[in-house]
Amino acid sequence: MTTLGIIGAGHIGSQVARVAVANGYDVVIANSRGPETLADLVAELGPQATAATAADAAAAGDAVVVTVPLHAIDRLPVEQLAGKIVLDTNNYYHERDGHIEELDKGETTTSELLQRQLPTSKIAKAFNHIYASAITTDGTPAGTPDRRALATAGDAEAVAFVTRFYDEAGFDTVDIGPLSESWRVERDRPAYVTRQNAEELEANLAIANRLP
Repeated sequence: MTTLGIIGAGHIGSQVARVAVANGYDVVIANSRGPETLADLVAELGPQATAATAADAAAAGDAVVVTVPLHAIDRLPVEQLAGKIVLDTNNYYHERDGHIEELDKGETTTSELLQRQLPTSKIAKAFNHIYASAITTDGTPAGTPDRRALATAGDAEAVAFVTRFYDEAGFDTVDIGPLSESWRVERDRPAYVTRQNAEELEANLAIANRLP
Protein backbone atom coordinates (compact mmCIF):
# COMPACT_ATOMS: atom_id res chain seq x y z
CA MET A 1 0.00 0.00 0.00
CA THR A 2 1.29 3.46 -0.92
CA THR A 3 1.83 6.01 1.83
CA LEU A 4 1.26 9.65 0.95
CA GLY A 5 3.01 12.18 3.13
CA ILE A 6 1.35 15.59 3.27
CA ILE A 7 3.16 18.65 4.59
CA GLY A 8 0.53 21.31 5.11
CA ALA A 9 -2.94 20.51 6.41
CA GLY A 10 -4.81 23.55 5.17
CA HIS A 11 -7.56 23.63 2.56
CA ILE A 12 -5.63 21.78 -0.17
CA GLY A 13 -3.73 19.40 2.08
CA SER A 14 -6.81 18.22 3.94
CA GLN A 15 -8.74 17.73 0.69
CA VAL A 16 -5.92 15.75 -0.90
CA ALA A 17 -5.81 13.64 2.26
CA ARG A 18 -9.52 12.86 1.88
CA VAL A 19 -9.04 11.80 -1.73
CA ALA A 20 -6.02 9.69 -0.84
CA VAL A 21 -7.76 7.82 1.96
CA ALA A 22 -10.80 7.24 -0.25
CA ASN A 23 -8.51 5.58 -2.78
CA GLY A 24 -6.74 3.28 -0.33
CA TYR A 25 -3.63 5.26 0.51
CA ASP A 26 -2.18 5.53 3.97
CA VAL A 27 -1.72 9.20 4.85
CA VAL A 28 0.78 10.81 7.20
CA ILE A 29 -0.07 14.50 7.52
CA ALA A 30 1.69 17.41 9.19
CA ASN A 31 1.16 21.10 9.78
CA SER A 32 3.17 23.91 11.32
CA ARG A 33 1.35 23.79 14.67
CA GLY A 34 2.05 20.23 15.74
CA PRO A 35 0.43 16.79 15.35
CA GLU A 36 -1.88 17.26 18.32
CA THR A 37 -3.74 20.04 16.46
CA LEU A 38 -4.73 17.57 13.72
CA ALA A 39 -6.71 15.24 15.97
CA ASP A 40 -10.09 16.15 14.50
CA LEU A 41 -8.93 15.75 10.89
CA VAL A 42 -7.24 12.43 11.59
CA ALA A 43 -10.36 11.19 13.37
CA GLU A 44 -12.43 12.13 10.33
CA LEU A 45 -9.99 10.43 7.94
CA GLY A 46 -9.96 7.22 9.93
CA PRO A 47 -7.37 4.53 10.68
CA GLN A 48 -5.44 5.04 7.43
CA ALA A 49 -4.37 8.51 8.59
CA THR A 50 -1.73 9.58 11.09
CA ALA A 51 -0.65 13.02 12.28
CA ALA A 52 3.09 13.67 12.47
CA THR A 53 5.79 16.30 12.26
CA ALA A 54 6.80 17.54 8.83
CA ALA A 55 10.03 15.56 9.00
CA ASP A 56 8.19 12.37 9.90
CA ALA A 57 5.55 12.89 7.19
CA ALA A 58 8.34 13.39 4.66
CA ALA A 59 10.19 10.30 5.85
CA ALA A 60 7.06 8.13 5.83
CA GLY A 61 5.75 9.08 2.40
CA ASP A 62 6.45 7.07 -0.72
CA ALA A 63 5.40 10.36 -2.31
CA VAL A 64 4.93 13.66 -0.49
CA VAL A 65 2.59 16.58 -1.12
CA VAL A 66 4.11 19.94 -0.18
CA THR A 67 1.32 22.45 0.31
CA VAL A 68 2.78 25.26 2.39
CA PRO A 69 3.02 28.99 1.62
CA LEU A 70 5.85 29.84 -0.73
CA HIS A 71 7.60 31.88 1.95
CA ALA A 72 7.85 28.74 4.11
CA ILE A 73 9.60 26.39 1.67
CA ASP A 74 12.99 27.10 3.24
CA ARG A 75 11.77 25.29 6.36
CA LEU A 76 10.98 22.01 4.61
CA PRO A 77 12.83 18.84 5.74
CA VAL A 78 15.30 18.60 2.86
CA GLU A 79 17.05 15.44 4.02
CA GLN A 80 13.83 13.46 4.49
CA LEU A 81 12.56 14.53 1.05
CA ALA A 82 15.78 13.63 -0.76
CA GLY A 83 15.16 11.42 -3.77
CA LYS A 84 11.39 11.35 -3.26
CA ILE A 85 8.49 12.28 -5.49
CA VAL A 86 7.22 15.67 -4.28
CA LEU A 87 3.93 17.20 -5.43
CA ASP A 88 4.03 21.00 -5.36
CA THR A 89 0.65 22.76 -5.00
CA ASN A 90 2.03 26.26 -4.56
CA ASN A 91 1.10 29.55 -6.14
CA TYR A 92 2.82 32.91 -5.76
CA TYR A 93 0.81 35.49 -3.87
CA HIS A 94 3.00 38.55 -3.38
CA GLU A 95 0.42 39.84 -0.89
CA ARG A 96 1.28 36.86 1.33
CA ASP A 97 4.82 35.94 0.30
CA GLY A 98 6.31 39.35 -0.37
CA HIS A 99 7.62 40.30 -3.78
CA ILE A 100 10.11 37.83 -5.30
CA GLU A 101 11.93 39.54 -8.14
CA GLU A 102 12.58 36.36 -10.14
CA LEU A 103 8.88 35.59 -10.18
CA ASP A 104 7.82 39.16 -10.83
CA LYS A 105 10.09 39.21 -13.90
CA GLY A 106 9.00 35.78 -15.12
CA GLU A 107 12.51 34.38 -14.77
CA THR A 108 11.51 31.26 -12.83
CA THR A 109 8.47 29.47 -11.39
CA THR A 110 7.35 28.55 -7.91
CA SER A 111 8.09 24.89 -8.63
CA GLU A 112 11.61 25.71 -9.79
CA LEU A 113 12.16 27.58 -6.53
CA LEU A 114 11.04 24.46 -4.69
CA GLN A 115 13.37 22.34 -6.82
CA ARG A 116 16.23 24.65 -5.86
CA GLN A 117 15.33 24.09 -2.20
CA LEU A 118 14.99 20.31 -2.69
CA PRO A 119 17.75 19.60 -5.22
CA THR A 120 17.45 15.81 -5.33
CA SER A 121 13.67 15.51 -5.03
CA LYS A 122 11.54 14.56 -8.05
CA ILE A 123 9.09 17.44 -8.26
CA ALA A 124 5.83 17.79 -10.16
CA LYS A 125 3.21 20.53 -10.09
CA ALA A 126 -0.19 19.32 -8.85
CA PHE A 127 -3.55 20.62 -7.56
CA ASN A 128 -2.51 24.29 -7.78
CA HIS A 129 -5.21 25.50 -10.18
CA ILE A 130 -8.37 24.07 -8.67
CA TYR A 131 -10.35 25.41 -5.73
CA ALA A 132 -9.70 23.13 -2.77
CA SER A 133 -13.38 22.37 -2.31
CA ALA A 134 -13.61 21.02 -5.86
CA ILE A 135 -10.90 18.40 -5.28
CA THR A 136 -13.44 16.14 -3.58
CA THR A 137 -16.54 17.17 -5.57
CA ASP A 138 -15.58 17.58 -9.24
CA GLY A 139 -13.98 14.19 -9.88
CA THR A 140 -15.77 11.72 -12.18
CA PRO A 141 -14.93 8.23 -13.50
CA ALA A 142 -12.52 7.83 -16.40
CA GLY A 143 -14.27 8.19 -19.72
CA THR A 144 -16.98 10.49 -18.41
CA PRO A 145 -17.86 13.04 -21.13
CA ASP A 146 -16.41 16.49 -20.40
CA ARG A 147 -14.38 15.12 -17.49
CA ARG A 148 -12.51 17.87 -15.70
CA ALA A 149 -8.77 17.98 -16.40
CA LEU A 150 -5.86 19.21 -14.30
CA ALA A 151 -2.33 20.06 -15.39
CA THR A 152 1.01 18.84 -14.15
CA ALA A 153 4.64 19.48 -15.05
CA GLY A 154 8.04 18.30 -13.94
CA ASP A 155 10.06 15.15 -13.39
CA ALA A 156 8.81 12.23 -15.50
CA GLU A 157 8.47 9.80 -12.58
CA ALA A 158 6.67 12.39 -10.48
CA VAL A 159 4.38 13.32 -13.38
CA ALA A 160 3.49 9.64 -13.82
CA PHE A 161 2.50 9.49 -10.14
CA VAL A 162 0.43 12.67 -10.43
CA THR A 163 -1.31 11.32 -13.54
CA ARG A 164 -2.31 8.15 -11.71
CA PHE A 165 -3.39 10.06 -8.61
CA TYR A 166 -5.41 12.55 -10.65
CA ASP A 167 -7.21 9.69 -12.36
CA GLU A 168 -7.99 8.06 -9.02
CA ALA A 169 -9.32 11.41 -7.81
CA GLY A 170 -11.50 11.66 -10.91
CA PHE A 171 -9.58 13.98 -13.23
CA ASP A 172 -7.90 13.75 -16.62
CA THR A 173 -4.31 15.00 -16.90
CA VAL A 174 -2.59 17.44 -19.22
CA ASP A 175 1.21 17.25 -19.03
CA ILE A 176 2.73 20.69 -19.65
CA GLY A 177 6.33 19.42 -19.78
CA PRO A 178 9.22 20.58 -17.56
CA LEU A 179 8.88 22.65 -14.40
CA SER A 180 9.96 25.70 -16.38
CA GLU A 181 6.59 25.58 -18.18
CA SER A 182 4.52 25.36 -15.00
CA TRP A 183 3.93 29.13 -15.02
CA ARG A 184 1.23 28.45 -17.63
CA VAL A 185 -1.09 27.12 -14.93
CA GLU A 186 -0.28 29.56 -12.17
CA ARG A 187 -2.26 32.46 -10.79
CA ASP A 188 -3.87 34.97 -13.19
CA ARG A 189 -3.46 32.72 -16.24
CA PRO A 190 -6.44 31.46 -18.27
CA ALA A 191 -6.23 27.93 -16.86
CA TYR A 192 -6.20 29.02 -13.22
CA VAL A 193 -9.18 27.80 -11.12
CA THR A 194 -11.26 27.28 -14.26
CA ARG A 195 -13.41 24.20 -14.73
CA GLN A 196 -12.17 22.78 -18.03
CA ASN A 197 -11.86 19.47 -19.84
CA ALA A 198 -8.54 18.35 -21.35
CA GLU A 199 -9.09 20.05 -24.70
CA GLU A 200 -10.11 23.31 -23.05
CA LEU A 201 -7.18 23.15 -20.64
CA GLU A 202 -4.71 22.64 -23.48
CA ALA A 203 -6.16 25.68 -25.24
CA ASN A 204 -5.93 27.83 -22.11
CA LEU A 205 -2.34 26.75 -21.51
CA ALA A 206 -1.44 27.69 -25.09
CA ILE A 207 -2.75 31.26 -24.81
CA ALA A 208 -1.16 32.03 -21.45
CA ASN A 209 1.16 35.05 -21.20
CA ARG A 210 4.33 34.77 -19.15
CA LEU A 211 3.81 38.15 -17.51
CA PRO A 212 0.40 39.63 -16.53
